[in-house]
Amino acid sequence: MRVSFPFSAIVGQDEMKLSLLVTAVDARIGGVMVFGDRGTGKSTAVRALAALLPPIPAASAGYQDGSPRKGNVAVPFVDLPLGATEDRVVGALDLERALGSGIKAFEPGLLARANGGFLYIDEVNLLEDHIVDLLLDVAASGENVVEREGLSVRHPARFVLVGSGNPEEGELRPQLLDRFGLSVEVRTPQDLNQRVEILKRCDAFERSPEDFAATWRRAERKTLKRIARAREALPALALSEDVLAYAARLCIAVGADGLRGELTLMRAARALAALDDAPVVTAQHIARIAPMALRHRLRRNVLDETGSTVRIERALQELAA
Repeated sequence: MRVSFPFSAIVGQDEMKLSLLVTAVDARIGGVMVFGDRGTGKSTAVRALAALLPPIPAASAGYQDGSPRKGNVAVPFVDLPLGATEDRVVGALDLERALGSGIKAFEPGLLARANGGFLYIDEVNLLEDHIVDLLLDVAASGENVVEREGLSVRHPARFVLVGSGNPEEGELRPQLLDRFGLSVEVRTPQDLNQRVEILKRCDAFERSPEDFAATWRRAERKTLKRIARAREALPALALSEDVLAYAARLCIAVGADGLRGELTLMRAARALAALDDAPVVTAQHIARIAPMALRHRLRRNVLDETGSTVRIERALQELAA
Protein backbone atom coordinates (compact mmCIF):
# COMPACT_ATOMS: atom_id res chain seq x y z
CA MET A 1 0.00 0.00 0.00
CA ARG A 2 1.38 3.39 -1.03
CA VAL A 3 2.11 5.79 1.84
CA SER A 4 1.13 9.41 1.21
CA PHE A 5 3.12 12.36 2.48
CA PRO A 6 1.40 13.51 5.70
CA PHE A 7 -0.78 16.60 5.34
CA SER A 8 0.44 17.91 8.69
CA ALA A 9 4.07 17.68 7.56
CA ILE A 10 3.70 20.11 4.65
CA VAL A 11 5.82 23.18 5.36
CA GLY A 12 4.30 26.61 4.77
CA GLN A 13 1.61 27.14 2.09
CA ASP A 14 -0.81 27.98 4.91
CA GLU A 15 -3.44 29.54 2.66
CA MET A 16 -3.57 26.50 0.38
CA LYS A 17 -3.82 24.11 3.33
CA LEU A 18 -6.57 26.18 4.96
CA SER A 19 -8.58 26.31 1.73
CA LEU A 20 -8.44 22.51 1.44
CA LEU A 21 -9.49 22.04 5.07
CA VAL A 22 -12.41 24.42 4.59
CA THR A 23 -13.65 22.53 1.52
CA ALA A 24 -13.20 19.23 3.36
CA VAL A 25 -15.61 20.54 6.00
CA ASP A 26 -18.18 21.81 3.47
CA ALA A 27 -17.93 20.53 -0.11
CA ARG A 28 -20.69 22.97 -1.18
CA ILE A 29 -18.08 25.74 -1.18
CA GLY A 30 -17.23 24.60 -4.68
CA GLY A 31 -13.61 23.53 -4.86
CA VAL A 32 -10.31 25.37 -5.02
CA MET A 33 -8.27 26.98 -7.78
CA VAL A 34 -4.56 27.14 -6.95
CA PHE A 35 -2.38 29.57 -8.87
CA GLY A 36 1.38 29.57 -8.57
CA ASP A 37 4.78 28.13 -9.25
CA ARG A 38 5.44 24.53 -10.19
CA GLY A 39 6.86 22.22 -7.57
CA THR A 40 5.24 23.93 -4.59
CA GLY A 41 3.36 20.91 -3.25
CA LYS A 42 -0.08 21.52 -4.78
CA SER A 43 -0.91 17.95 -5.76
CA THR A 44 0.94 16.62 -2.70
CA ALA A 45 -1.34 18.62 -0.41
CA VAL A 46 -4.55 17.44 -2.08
CA ARG A 47 -3.44 13.81 -2.16
CA ALA A 48 -2.33 14.04 1.49
CA LEU A 49 -5.70 15.42 2.62
CA ALA A 50 -7.58 12.71 0.73
CA ALA A 51 -5.41 10.06 2.41
CA LEU A 52 -5.97 11.66 5.82
CA LEU A 53 -9.77 11.69 5.70
CA PRO A 54 -11.65 8.73 7.21
CA PRO A 55 -12.87 5.93 4.90
CA ILE A 56 -16.30 6.37 3.35
CA PRO A 57 -18.98 3.78 2.45
CA ALA A 58 -18.00 1.87 -0.67
CA ALA A 59 -21.52 2.26 -2.04
CA SER A 60 -21.07 6.05 -2.28
CA ALA A 61 -17.54 6.16 -3.66
CA GLY A 62 -15.65 5.53 -6.84
CA TYR A 63 -17.03 3.59 -9.80
CA GLN A 64 -20.78 3.78 -10.27
CA ASP A 65 -21.51 0.67 -12.33
CA GLY A 66 -24.63 -0.40 -10.47
CA SER A 67 -23.02 -3.34 -8.66
CA PRO A 68 -23.67 -3.47 -4.90
CA ARG A 69 -20.61 -2.97 -2.71
CA LYS A 70 -20.20 -3.18 1.04
CA GLY A 71 -17.77 -1.93 3.62
CA ASN A 72 -15.66 1.23 3.59
CA VAL A 73 -13.00 2.45 1.19
CA ALA A 74 -10.39 5.21 1.14
CA VAL A 75 -11.49 8.65 -0.02
CA PRO A 76 -10.90 8.71 -3.81
CA PHE A 77 -8.21 10.92 -5.31
CA VAL A 78 -8.33 11.17 -9.10
CA ASP A 79 -5.70 13.00 -11.13
CA LEU A 80 -7.20 14.17 -14.43
CA PRO A 81 -4.56 14.26 -17.21
CA LEU A 82 -4.52 17.18 -19.66
CA GLY A 83 -4.98 14.91 -22.65
CA ALA A 84 -8.09 13.19 -21.30
CA THR A 85 -10.90 12.84 -23.85
CA GLU A 86 -14.51 13.66 -23.06
CA ASP A 87 -15.38 9.93 -23.11
CA ARG A 88 -12.69 9.18 -20.56
CA VAL A 89 -13.92 12.00 -18.32
CA VAL A 90 -17.68 11.37 -18.37
CA GLY A 91 -17.78 7.68 -19.32
CA ALA A 92 -18.93 5.93 -22.48
CA LEU A 93 -20.21 2.71 -24.01
CA ASP A 94 -18.26 -0.36 -22.89
CA LEU A 95 -17.09 -1.47 -26.35
CA GLU A 96 -15.69 -4.80 -25.15
CA ARG A 97 -19.05 -5.92 -23.77
CA ALA A 98 -20.94 -4.40 -26.69
CA LEU A 99 -18.86 -6.26 -29.27
CA GLY A 100 -18.46 -9.47 -27.28
CA SER A 101 -21.99 -10.02 -26.04
CA GLY A 102 -24.08 -7.33 -27.70
CA ILE A 103 -24.91 -5.71 -24.36
CA LYS A 104 -25.02 -1.94 -24.11
CA ALA A 105 -23.19 -1.28 -20.85
CA PHE A 106 -21.77 1.87 -19.35
CA GLU A 107 -18.04 2.16 -18.77
CA PRO A 108 -17.59 4.70 -15.93
CA GLY A 109 -15.22 7.62 -16.48
CA LEU A 110 -13.02 9.72 -14.23
CA LEU A 111 -16.02 11.60 -12.80
CA ALA A 112 -17.42 8.34 -11.48
CA ARG A 113 -14.08 7.35 -9.98
CA ALA A 114 -13.86 10.72 -8.17
CA ASN A 115 -17.29 10.41 -6.54
CA GLY A 116 -16.98 10.97 -2.79
CA GLY A 117 -13.45 12.34 -3.02
CA PHE A 118 -11.19 14.78 -4.84
CA LEU A 119 -10.68 15.46 -8.55
CA TYR A 120 -7.36 17.19 -9.20
CA ILE A 121 -6.48 18.93 -12.48
CA ASP A 122 -2.96 20.23 -12.97
CA GLU A 123 -2.62 23.14 -15.43
CA VAL A 124 -6.40 23.49 -15.69
CA ASN A 125 -5.89 26.66 -17.73
CA LEU A 126 -4.47 24.47 -20.53
CA LEU A 127 -7.47 22.12 -20.53
CA GLU A 128 -9.98 22.46 -23.38
CA ASP A 129 -12.74 24.90 -22.46
CA HIS A 130 -15.62 22.48 -23.11
CA ILE A 131 -14.05 19.93 -20.74
CA VAL A 132 -13.66 22.60 -18.03
CA ASP A 133 -17.30 23.65 -18.58
CA LEU A 134 -18.40 20.05 -18.19
CA LEU A 135 -16.34 19.51 -15.02
CA LEU A 136 -17.68 22.63 -13.36
CA ASP A 137 -21.29 21.78 -14.26
CA VAL A 138 -20.97 18.30 -12.76
CA ALA A 139 -19.12 19.60 -9.69
CA ALA A 140 -21.95 22.07 -9.07
CA SER A 141 -24.82 19.62 -9.62
CA GLY A 142 -23.23 16.54 -8.05
CA GLU A 143 -24.55 14.40 -10.91
CA ASN A 144 -23.10 13.20 -14.20
CA VAL A 145 -25.50 12.65 -17.09
CA VAL A 146 -24.37 10.63 -20.12
CA GLU A 147 -26.64 10.33 -23.15
CA ARG A 148 -24.93 8.91 -26.20
CA GLU A 149 -24.74 5.83 -28.40
CA GLY A 150 -28.12 4.65 -27.16
CA LEU A 151 -27.09 4.98 -23.51
CA SER A 152 -28.83 7.13 -20.93
CA VAL A 153 -27.02 7.06 -17.60
CA ARG A 154 -27.14 9.21 -14.50
CA HIS A 155 -24.84 8.65 -11.56
CA PRO A 156 -23.67 10.62 -8.50
CA ALA A 157 -20.47 12.61 -9.01
CA ARG A 158 -19.95 14.56 -5.81
CA PHE A 159 -16.34 15.59 -5.40
CA VAL A 160 -14.13 18.49 -4.41
CA LEU A 161 -12.66 19.94 -7.60
CA VAL A 162 -9.12 21.27 -7.23
CA GLY A 163 -7.43 22.93 -10.17
CA SER A 164 -3.96 24.38 -10.44
CA GLY A 165 -2.35 26.60 -13.00
CA ASN A 166 0.37 29.07 -13.83
CA PRO A 167 -1.10 32.38 -15.12
CA GLU A 168 2.01 32.85 -17.29
CA GLU A 169 0.94 29.84 -19.40
CA GLY A 170 -2.58 31.04 -20.16
CA GLU A 171 -5.48 32.49 -18.21
CA LEU A 172 -8.71 30.75 -17.32
CA ARG A 173 -11.83 32.47 -18.63
CA PRO A 174 -13.41 34.70 -15.93
CA GLN A 175 -16.76 32.91 -16.33
CA LEU A 176 -15.09 29.60 -15.48
CA LEU A 177 -12.80 30.97 -12.80
CA ASP A 178 -15.82 32.38 -10.98
CA ARG A 179 -17.25 28.87 -10.65
CA PHE A 180 -14.43 27.76 -8.34
CA GLY A 181 -15.35 28.44 -4.75
CA LEU A 182 -11.93 29.55 -3.51
CA SER A 183 -8.77 30.77 -5.19
CA VAL A 184 -5.34 30.66 -3.55
CA GLU A 185 -1.87 31.75 -4.55
CA VAL A 186 1.24 29.70 -3.80
CA ARG A 187 4.82 30.82 -4.25
CA THR A 188 8.20 29.19 -3.94
CA PRO A 189 9.36 29.84 -0.34
CA GLN A 190 12.09 32.48 -0.08
CA ASP A 191 12.92 31.88 3.57
CA LEU A 192 16.17 29.89 3.89
CA ASN A 193 15.16 28.01 7.06
CA GLN A 194 11.84 27.02 5.54
CA ARG A 195 13.48 25.68 2.38
CA VAL A 196 15.98 23.67 4.42
CA GLU A 197 13.14 22.18 6.48
CA ILE A 198 11.29 21.19 3.30
CA LEU A 199 14.39 19.41 2.03
CA LYS A 200 14.87 17.57 5.32
CA ARG A 201 11.27 16.34 5.42
CA CYS A 202 11.23 15.29 1.77
CA ASP A 203 14.49 13.40 2.24
CA ALA A 204 13.20 11.65 5.37
CA PHE A 205 10.00 10.65 3.56
CA GLU A 206 11.87 9.31 0.52
CA ARG A 207 14.23 7.23 2.67
CA SER A 208 11.49 5.67 4.82
CA PRO A 209 7.88 6.66 4.07
CA GLU A 210 6.46 4.41 6.83
CA ASP A 211 8.74 5.78 9.55
CA PHE A 212 8.16 9.36 8.47
CA ALA A 213 4.37 8.84 8.45
CA ALA A 214 4.56 7.29 11.92
CA THR A 215 6.37 10.39 13.20
CA TRP A 216 3.47 12.57 12.07
CA ARG A 217 0.65 10.20 13.02
CA ARG A 218 -0.26 12.12 16.17
CA ALA A 219 -0.46 15.43 14.29
CA GLU A 220 -2.54 13.76 11.57
CA ARG A 221 -5.02 12.41 14.12
CA LYS A 222 -5.31 15.89 15.60
CA THR A 223 -6.10 17.37 12.17
CA LEU A 224 -8.61 14.60 11.47
CA LYS A 225 -10.40 15.23 14.77
CA ARG A 226 -10.50 18.95 13.96
CA ILE A 227 -12.23 18.23 10.63
CA ALA A 228 -14.67 15.79 12.26
CA ARG A 229 -15.63 18.29 14.96
CA ALA A 230 -16.09 21.02 12.36
CA ARG A 231 -18.36 18.84 10.21
CA GLU A 232 -20.48 18.03 13.22
CA ALA A 233 -20.71 21.66 14.36
CA LEU A 234 -21.35 23.14 10.89
CA PRO A 235 -25.17 22.78 10.71
CA ALA A 236 -25.69 24.64 13.98
CA LEU A 237 -23.50 27.63 13.11
CA ALA A 238 -25.49 30.66 12.03
CA LEU A 239 -24.46 34.05 10.65
CA SER A 240 -26.07 37.08 12.21
CA GLU A 241 -27.63 39.74 10.02
CA ASP A 242 -24.76 42.08 10.94
CA VAL A 243 -22.16 39.58 9.72
CA LEU A 244 -24.12 38.95 6.51
CA ALA A 245 -24.35 42.71 5.95
CA TYR A 246 -20.59 42.99 6.51
CA ALA A 247 -19.98 40.33 3.86
CA ALA A 248 -22.32 42.06 1.41
CA ARG A 249 -20.70 45.48 2.01
CA LEU A 250 -17.30 43.96 1.37
CA CYS A 251 -18.44 42.43 -1.94
CA ILE A 252 -19.92 45.76 -3.00
CA ALA A 253 -16.75 47.61 -2.00
CA VAL A 254 -14.48 45.42 -4.12
CA GLY A 255 -16.92 45.22 -7.03
CA ALA A 256 -17.42 41.46 -7.04
CA ASP A 257 -19.66 40.33 -9.93
CA GLY A 258 -22.89 38.51 -9.12
CA LEU A 259 -23.88 36.98 -5.79
CA ARG A 260 -21.70 33.88 -5.94
CA GLY A 261 -19.04 35.77 -3.99
CA GLU A 262 -21.37 36.44 -1.04
CA LEU A 263 -22.63 32.86 -1.02
CA THR A 264 -19.11 31.42 -1.07
CA LEU A 265 -17.97 33.91 1.56
CA MET A 266 -20.86 32.88 3.82
CA ARG A 267 -20.25 29.14 3.44
CA ALA A 268 -16.47 29.40 3.76
CA ALA A 269 -16.65 31.65 6.83
CA ARG A 270 -19.03 29.19 8.48
CA ALA A 271 -16.65 26.29 7.74
CA LEU A 272 -13.72 28.33 9.05
CA ALA A 273 -15.60 29.14 12.27
CA ALA A 274 -16.36 25.42 12.65
CA LEU A 275 -12.66 24.60 12.23
CA ASP A 276 -11.85 27.22 14.86
CA ASP A 277 -14.39 25.61 17.20
CA ALA A 278 -16.05 29.03 17.47
CA PRO A 279 -19.60 29.34 18.85
CA VAL A 280 -20.64 31.88 16.17
CA VAL A 281 -19.42 33.19 12.83
CA THR A 282 -17.86 36.63 13.18
CA ALA A 283 -16.68 39.43 10.91
CA GLN A 284 -13.13 38.22 11.61
CA HIS A 285 -13.94 34.89 9.94
CA ILE A 286 -15.29 36.80 6.93
CA ALA A 287 -12.13 38.91 6.77
CA ARG A 288 -9.79 35.90 7.00
CA ILE A 289 -11.45 33.97 4.20
CA ALA A 290 -12.33 36.96 1.97
CA PRO A 291 -9.13 37.01 -0.14
CA MET A 292 -9.62 33.32 -1.05
CA ALA A 293 -13.33 33.74 -1.80
CA LEU A 294 -13.16 36.99 -3.76
CA ARG A 295 -9.77 37.59 -5.42
CA HIS A 296 -10.75 35.68 -8.59
CA ARG A 297 -14.11 37.44 -8.87
CA LEU A 298 -12.90 41.04 -9.25
CA ARG A 299 -13.10 42.93 -12.49
CA ARG A 300 -9.85 44.34 -13.82
CA ASN A 301 -9.82 48.09 -13.15
CA VAL A 302 -7.72 50.00 -15.70
CA LEU A 303 -7.46 52.89 -13.23
CA ASP A 304 -6.24 50.63 -10.43
CA GLU A 305 -3.49 48.20 -11.37
CA THR A 306 -2.99 46.89 -7.83
CA GLY A 307 -3.55 43.17 -7.39
CA SER A 308 -6.86 41.67 -6.33
CA THR A 309 -5.55 40.68 -2.88
CA VAL A 310 -4.36 44.22 -2.18
CA ARG A 311 -7.74 45.64 -3.23
CA ILE A 312 -9.55 43.26 -0.87
CA GLU A 313 -7.22 44.06 2.03
CA ARG A 314 -7.71 47.77 1.39
CA ALA A 315 -11.49 47.36 1.41
CA LEU A 316 -11.31 45.42 4.68
CA GLN A 317 -9.31 48.22 6.27
CA GLU A 318 -11.82 50.81 5.09
CA LEU A 319 -14.74 48.80 6.48
CA ALA A 320 -12.94 48.46 9.82
CA ALA A 321 -12.29 52.19 10.08
